[in-house]
This record gives sequence, C-alpha cells and structure tokens, in this order.
Amino acid sequence: MQASKQADFVQWFRAAAPYVHAFGGRTFVIAFGGEVVMDGSFVELTHDINLLASLGVRLVLVHGARPQIEAQLRTAGLKAKYVQGIRVTDEDALPCVKQANGQVRVEIEALLSMGLPNSPMANSDIRVASGNFVIARPRGVVDGVDMCYTGEVRKVHADAINIRLDDGELVLLSPLGYSPTGEIFNLTLEDVAAETAIALGAEKLIFLMDEPGLKSKSGRLLRELTVSDAEKLVGKEKQMSGDARLYLPHAVKACKGGAARVHLISRHADGALLLELFTRDGVGSMVSRDPLEQMRDASIEDVGGIIRLIEPLEAEGTLVKRSRELLEMEISRFSVLEHDGVIVGCAALYPFADEKAAELACVAVAPEYRDAGGGEQLLKYVEEKAKKQRVKRLFVLTTRAAHWFIEHGFAEANVDSLPKQKQALYNYQRRSKVLMKPL
Repeated sequence: MQASKQADFVQWFRAAAPYVHAFGGRTFVIAFGGEVVMDGSFVELTHDINLLASLGVRLVLVHGARPQIEAQLRTAGLKAKYVQGIRVTDEDALPCVKQANGQVRVEIEALLSMGLPNSPMANSDIRVASGNFVIARPRGVVDGVDMCYTGEVRKVHADAINIRLDDGELVLLSPLGYSPTGEIFNLTLEDVAAETAIALGAEKLIFLMDEPGLKSKSGRLLRELTVSDAEKLVGKEKQMSGDARLYLPHAVKACKGGAARVHLISRHADGALLLELFTRDGVGSMVSRDPLEQMRDASIEDVGGIIRLIEPLEAEGTLVKRSRELLEMEISRFSVLEHDGVIVGCAALYPFADEKAAELACVAVAPEYRDAGGGEQLLKYVEEKAKKQRVKRLFVLTTRAAHWFIEHGFAEANVDSLPKQKQALYNYQRRSKVLMKPL
C-alpha cells in the first residue's frame, strides 16, 4: 500500500473510532426493498452488516418484496392493484404475497450464512431469527376500495425481539403481520420498520432508497434535518422524489416515537451504509429529534470523548497533559460541544472567586469544526457561564493560539495581572502568553 493511502486509511480509521465506541450495544433497524435482493446488491450489504455485528451492534433487518410479488402476480396471470401507492391484497393476491416474502427471506438468510475464506464474511457467525413478532390489523376501506388483506402494524413484540438480540442474533422481519384470529396481512416495509424502531427505542433507523437522500428545491443534498425541518418538507410533496415521499413521513413518525436518528441513503452506492455511519458528514440524509449540535455542561460519561479530543494536542505540546483521574475529578469544570453524540469541542472554567476572575483552559476543537465556528460557540458558552458566577475577568494561558484569542476580545497581559494563586503556579519554562478579557 502506498504511503499516502496508508496515511488516508489511518486518518479515516482514527476518525471512525468515536462512532465505533458509540455504536456498541445499540440497536439499528435497517430497511430495504426487495430490489436490493433481486439485483444482487445484498451480497455487498451482508459484508457491511457483518462488520456492524462484529462491533456489537444489535441489528434488525426489515425487507420488502414488491418486485418479487409483482413477478408472482404475473406468473399467476393477476394484475396488481394500488390505492394511494399501497397494494390491494385480495384473496387471489395473498398467496403470491406469501410466496414472494418467503422466497426473499430464505435468500437473505442464505446470504447471511456465508462464511467463505478470504472474503469479508470469513469467520462470521450471524445467526438469524425470524418469527411472528408483528401483530397487524386490516387497513380497511381506503378511497372506497376494500384493501382486503392489506394491513397495518398494530403492535411489535419488542420483548421477544430483544430476547433474540440479547442472545446475539440478528432479527429479520418480513412485511407480513399476523392477527389474533390467525389471519395474515400484507404490510409495507416502511410501516414495519418505523413501528419496530419505535417499539425498540432504536438508536438508528436506516432506509435504503433509490435516491442519495433528501434534496432541496435546488437539488442540494440535505444532510441533516430536525423533525421540524422534515415536517416542513413533507408538506412540499412536489419537491420530493417518489422514495422521499414514501419514507420521509415514516422517518418523522419514528423520530417522534422514540428512535434517535433516521438515515435515508442510496441503495446503489457500495459501502453507503458504512460511509453514512462512520464519517462525520455521511453520504445521505439524517433526521433527528433534536438539533445534532449542542453545547452543554460535561458529565463523567464525557471523559473518554474529551481524552480522544485533547490527546493529539497534548502530544504536540499545545495543551498541558491531563490524566484521566484529573479529568474525572474536574469534569464539573468542563463544557462540551457535541455533534450527533460525539464530543467535538471542550473547554474548562476555573474560577478564582476572591478576585472575581476565572481561567479558560483546555480549549480544544476537532479540526473539522474549527472553521465552522466551534471555537466561537465554546467561548460564548463559557463566557455566559462565567458571568453567572459573577466573574469580571477571564484569562487564558496559551503557547500557540494567542492570535485567535486576541481576535475574540482578549488582550495581552503580564503574569503579575493573574490572580495571586495562579501566579504561584505559573510555569516559566513553558512561557505561556497571558491573555485577559473583561466580561
């Protein structure tokens, strides 16, 4: 491997590390249409699913079967009927629906059972569980048409699914539901996926679709949306593609119901699942209940994320090295900037109450957020925090970032202007510049 490619790989792997830590033990629901199986692209998807499973992600797959059902209907000489884009499943069509879903499920289970040497599935041990986890009810009459055996989700047996997930199994759900009276109903995969994600309180619901994601009126890919943003987009149906109109309302429903994130990504791009999950910007669109970026006070659970953020700066001498024990003791002094569950910025505030002064210390922002205003957000948040503590002077000691602090209202000062307690601790060998800002 060339040196440049080696460096790129190492950089990517390090950047992915926070997500690897964050995803272990979390539940993901991944939904895809029958086209993924029919065109052969599920083979590549199994490689990515195997990787997620090896990282301890609890996986639920929800498959569709529309093209396979269409093929069965043609073979039987039957014509497909739709109302509002949903298939009418009458008594003649129901056997075709059952056969098509059984065919798809068996193919998926076979592909997930592969363990060929020298392949991404080598030594994989994916055990697949499926069953009557979804209770359904009839959809009834829509636009004057009896939908017959077309139904909607009434309940998902989350406890039963969690037992299988706790046992290390992957759960595979077909878009079929069962009634207490023993009837079988044909469901939509998006309905099953959204209701399953809600019932499980899934960390992520991922829809694989024909489009790269959601797009603005100008054609720009919308990478991050809150539920509020997505609801506004749902009201603009003419602006959305067919897949977006299909999946986005269910994405909103899932987020409102308790799923933390919903991703909409292309089924055509090899590796899109990994790129969406393990890179900062992703390759599709993500809908979240709350804004992805937030400033907040740090908690003990943030220590690991802060260490990963400041270690490179400590290694190059920009920051004074802090041990984990010290960070844990002083965590109440820290504020963090979080993006999608990952710590991308931190700063600490050490007050000297007798002199109405405070030190701003351990300021660190991930490189990709420095030009996006991450440092400014941290500074503003810490300044407001200091004002509430009746601090009149904020000071910082820095060896390499003096210009940035000066640009944000600090002025050079001498050691004598520091609080007396801090003067006694000043490291003359490090020769940090003293910068002061009145509040």
